Amino acid sequence: MTNRNDIKDKKDNNAVKSVSRKNIIEETIFNNQNFQKTSDYDRVINDMVNPNLNNNIVRDNNKNNNNLNDTKNNINREEPVKRNDKIDKKEIMKKKKWNKLVSVLLVMVTVMSLLSGCGRKSTEKEDAETITVYLWTTKLYEKYASYIQEQLPDINIEFVVGNNDLDFYRFLNENGGLPDIITCCRFSLHDASPLKDSLMDLSTTNAAGAVYDTYLSNFMNKDGSVNWLPVCADAHGFVVNKDLFKKYHIPLPTDYKSFVSACQAFDEVGIRGFTADYYYDYTCMETLQGLSASELSTAAGRKWRTAYSDPDNTKREGLDSKVWPEAFERMEQFIQDTGLSQDDLNMNYDDVMEMYKSGKLAMYFGSSAGVKIFKDQGIDTTFLPFFQQNGEKWLMTTPYFQVALNRNLTKDETRRQKAMKVLNVMLSEDAQNRIVYDGQDILSYSQDVDTHLTEYLKDVRPVIEENHMYIRIASNDFFNVSQDVVSKMISGKYDAKQAYRSFNTKLLEKKSASEKIVLDSKKTYSNHFHTSGGNEAYSVMAHTLRGIYGTDVLIATGNSFTGNVRKAGYTEKMAGNMIMPNGLSAYKRKMSGAELKKTVRNFVEGYQGGFNPFNRGSLPVVSGISVEIKETDDGYTLSKVTKDGKTVQDNDTFTVTCLATPQHMEAYSAGKNMVFDGEVKDTWTKYVSEGNAVLAKPEDYMTLR
Repeated sequence: MTNRNDIKDKKDNNAVKSVSRKNIIEETIFNNQNFQKTSDYDRVINDMVNPNLNNNIVRDNNKNNNNLNDTKNNINREEPVKRNDKIDKKEIMKKKKWNKLVSVLLVMVTVMSLLSGCGRKSTEKEDAETITVYLWTTKLYEKYASYIQEQLPDINIEFVVGNNDLDFYRFLNENGGLPDIITCCRFSLHDASPLKDSLMDLSTTNAAGAVYDTYLSNFMNKDGSVNWLPVCADAHGFVVNKDLFKKYHIPLPTDYKSFVSACQAFDEVGIRGFTADYYYDYTCMETLQGLSASELSTAAGRKWRTAYSDPDNTKREGLDSKVWPEAFERMEQFIQDTGLSQDDLNMNYDDVMEMYKSGKLAMYFGSSAGVKIFKDQGIDTTFLPFFQQNGEKWLMTTPYFQVALNRNLTKDETRRQKAMKVLNVMLSEDAQNRIVYDGQDILSYSQDVDTHLTEYLKDVRPVIEENHMYIRIASNDFFNVSQDVVSKMISGKYDAKQAYRSFNTKLLEKKSASEKIVLDSKKTYSNHFHTSGGNEAYSVMAHTLRGIYGTDVLIATGNSFTGNVRKAGYTEKMAGNMIMPNGLSAYKRKMSGAELKKTVRNFVEGYQGGFNPFNRGSLPVVSGISVEIKETDDGYTLSKVTKDGKTVQDNDTFTVTCLATPQHMEAYSAGKNMVFDGEVKDTWTKYVSEGNAVLAKPEDYMTLR
């Protein structure tokens, strides 16, 4: 969206560029000893510095070259000069003057071409030296990403908060924007199949060789190739209030039968034995699979899973007729044994936590992180596995993410080696320690990472030692269909047979027609940070959002945008994916120039509890102003803030929009004076869905020295 202020900004920026260009040309001219200032001087200089007069320059140069050639030809044709011949000395001097002028013009054109070429080579060099890593959540950005960069100071890593959705990466791949390294939590080989030919085969790498065969088989294609590797696991099972078991003299469950007995015993004393947050799709899906983890891990279960996930399978794959009918029977039995009902479908995470904390709930299905949370609150808590009806015990595990590399890296050995170094650090034990939540143990799928179990997981040690860690099937279809079908089972609308048929039918259904295009981007913008200018794609987003919010200045943390500005048509979903997915919010305030400079300095240099830049790509993005930043061994220092080419003065006034997550803005001392203006993704999605959305052009907003 372009307004008058934008037009004024462009004119002023062009004026500043013209002044610097003129200085370069003047210096070139005066370094030419044969040049003398003439009446044509100003016209020539203005032609060179004004991009709109390029055609005049070409025309004048052609004319001057013709005059010069004519002069040379005429001189060559003339007879030797005799004393009595009358020669027009004035004409000859004029031609000599043009000769010198054309020489200077050629020098100036060469200088400008070299300057332009150097700029292009500089950005190309920066791009070639950059490895892009897309993180599925902003939680990985600070501790995990900063650690990786710290271990590899000689590699420029551009960390971007992407999306926890393989459709997002498929879109980038289709439009030439697949990053070097991808991470995703919601994953299945089934959903990843469209990316297979664009990803590197990691099967012969040391990183793949370190993964236990039991788990690697879940990521292996039929042809034996491996494109994705899992990092450490987030263990899901039953969080148990031991204090309640002791108080009512109820034995802790050791198998499925004693688990059911405990639920019934608590029901008799007016306490809920078990529930979970079945409001969410992942809880429905993981309960269904966790109750049958043993059977889904048999030869028959693995055979079906391989067929379902096969990237070369062009037809839609439903459920098998051996393993899955029994899985729905176990789910039906579990619902009856625990007393789940329609009311449980409305239970969210906070509702479950409150019931447990207040002593009204003995057990819930969740992450092992809950053990420390409640122990710290004085509630004796432990963690138990899924009890299988065949007597086995299994943990439901979710890799914190899966990681893959772009196949294009194999075309450049230097870049491939850099990317492999990054991958090896990402999978290292120290790096994985920065992924897990406080109080959780690392449950790694890799033999290279030692397992050190704390008291929080002591009751499931035998399960872990037996490698009974089931990796969930987490395709988009499984998330969606599981919520629909399991909810209907809990509410009593489906029995096991009806649930199986419905689930199978939905998996086989063809996807609906393509969605409506709401944003048509006419150009692809670079997603790499450049020391002269900043990040083009980020600037497009910041400048467009500043127009939407209607403020003089916009300041955004470095993790605000996904860098996804391609020459492509965007559906509403893909347009929404241009914004970081983890609660990015907008805050407005009127500021003085002094307050603006202080705010920019805090975003650049960092502040306690805020988003602290740790490499070039994590520096903030600004619109409406330009900043000059100095890079030091200790971080980054703000040197200058300008608007329209002029230094911002303390007494100036501006309307300012800041983009940051709530936790980072709440930690900012001046944040309490800013007015919350909603979540950015909601504002952005509304803007593009209304139609006729236009992306602003990027600005050179930063110079890093």
